[in-house]
Amino acid sequence: MSRRTVSVVVLAVLLVLLFWQLPEVPLLVFAAALIGVFLYSGSSLLRRVAPVPHAVGVLVFILLLLLAAAAFAFLAAEPLAEQFNELWQQVPQALGSLTERLSRYSWGQEILRRFQPQNLSLPAGTGTSTAFTAINTTFGILGNAVLVLFLGVYFAVDPGLYRRGIELMVAPSLRPKAHNVAVEAAHTLRGWLGAQLISMTAVGLLTALGLWIIGIPLALVLGVIAGLLAFIPTIGPVMSAVPGLLVGLSEGLSGVLLVAGVYLVVQTVESYLLTPYVQRRSVDLPQAVTIIALVGFGLLYGFLGMMLATPLAAVLLMLVNRLYVDDYLERETAEEWRLPVSKS
Repeated sequence: MSRRTVSVVVLAVLLVLLFWQLPEVPLLVFAAALIGVFLYSGSSLLRRVAPVPHAVGVLVFILLLLLAAAAFAFLAAEPLAEQFNELWQQVPQALGSLTERLSRYSWGQEILRRFQPQNLSLPAGTGTSTAFTAINTTFGILGNAVLVLFLGVYFAVDPGLYRRGIELMVAPSLRPKAHNVAVEAAHTLRGWLGAQLISMTAVGLLTALGLWIIGIPLALVLGVIAGLLAFIPTIGPVMSAVPGLLVGLSEGLSGVLLVAGVYLVVQTVESYLLTPYVQRRSVDLPQAVTIIALVGFGLLYGFLGMMLATPLAAVLLMLVNRLYVDDYLERETAEEWRLPVSKS
């Protein structure tokens, strides 16, 4: 067995063991790579205007992001906080109204019975451990977020260092190919991220505008929720529509229908007009592959897997095309595919 074959096998085995024993680690590293690609892209745009070193450009871009966040907090934090507080108060009232309406029907009573607390409660004696688990999970999420942010900054400041580390894992004859694949993976993530940011912004603005036009209160905060959850394709829009429909319930059946119509129109525009256009210019990811990736990574890795399913699918599809289809299947010779003539 040649050294290049051994290096590929060793790298594959290490990746399989890592995903098997520590599945969150590669996902967190991938999330950090996304942040690194975002910061690197922002620095590249900034350096077109101001010829500064790359590391300085990354730090300046981070500073500009912090200043933009501070300005947004100064201008919009108060009205958003008020609307979030009002939404927090209205949702329980809307749920109570929905419960009262469902209780009028036998099928509604059955649904309410299945969702009663005693039917959803945990086994006795697990309340305290559940509380500790929730606390530990919260601190774990915050710690992971800080880790991902710092890793993303490191990746953005000196991406060549980490790319060369990946290249050293394979034999010298494969390093040019590994370099090209790493560069194309970064290009794929950059294209997907740009398309996703455009889609999220459009969904948030269109949702807020549509709800405001039909006179639904809290349109701004509902638009923000819709824009943020648009990061998760297919499932995110369904999740974002729930608070909007509950708020529309206060306006009666007509309000619910109008709110549902707004979300349906926005998602139709995003799914069939905007997203195909921006992704055709960046990443060509079939819708069926997106859904399969959401289900698969969601079942394997939970909510984090769902959040990262689409960019992971885009990179994996690129790797399959380059390393399997182009480098193996397309190199089939005439002697290999020519069928032997059977002798009767």
